[in-house]
Amino acid sequence: MHREASRRKRCLLLGVVVVVVVVVVVVVVVVVLAIVLGLTLTRYSDHLRSTVIGRCESFLKKHTDVSRVNDCERIWGAFEEAYVGKDPCEVPAEAYDPLISSVTQHVICGTMLFWSKTKALAHAFTDNRECLVTLEDTLLGFVFDELTWCSKNGSKETFTTDCPGWSECQNNPVRSFWIRASANFAATSCGNVSAMLNGSLESPFSSTSVFGSVEVKSLDPNKVDDLTILLVTKETDTTTCASSSFQSLRSALDPKIAYNCREVPYNRVENCISDPEIPCSDCL
Repeated sequence: MHREASRRKRCLLLGVVVVVVVVVVVVVVVVVLAIVLGLTLTRYSDHLRSTVIGRCESFLKKHTDVSRVNDCERIWGAFEEAYVGKDPCEVPAEAYDPLISSVTQHVICGTMLFWSKTKALAHAFTDNRECLVTLEDTLLGFVFDELTWCSKNGSKETFTTDCPGWSECQNNPVRSFWIRASANFAATSCGNVSAMLNGSLESPFSSTSVFGSVEVKSLDPNKVDDLTILLVTKETDTTTCASSSFQSLRSALDPKIAYNCREVPYNRVENCISDPEIPCSDCL
């Protein structure tokens, strides 16, 4: 009996030790995961913040005319307010209204260039020429170009991965930002504006593109005199300014805004990008 009791006592003690060890291991794993995840989330937020602030400060150093009237920290704060703590599919375009209001941007009338399916070419041109400006050449467009961000319902964190893609849901943070920023860029445009479209496409104008669904409809006829389509074409392209897709564009455009279209050879644009001595007036 004494031996049996002693054996039971040892077994019980061993069982208690095993339970304690398991609990300790679980606690350690949970703590480590919490620390790792916490550091990861913080790193995502800090990395995006440093990128945004860094781009903002870089832009303002180059554009001294708006450096005194813009605050990069204020811009970051207004940006976060739009999406942090919200379902990544429930961030409407108007959530970025405070961000738009936090930025002061001076753009010269007659220099606005819109684009659709020609982003690389349009930016290569404006990067080397000062006669035209795209949305991505303005403060907001420059700061957030090619970035991805989102949050989660009730979260205080920013994520830069596993966010909804452009077409996954209509009110995702990135899509809503560009829709709001594009509408603002168009609404503040003035004088003669241009749009670079792709002549290699059968239908260069799409009513569902940001240009077709947002920017064209946001042009203010009290400020914009005319819209000129710059249809960039290669030698083998068959699409011209007579494309039926431009009828949809003219229907969407306010009738008070004059409409023009001209075909621009792709190699001419390339030459103007590489040779800054060619006057802008001879390029497009």
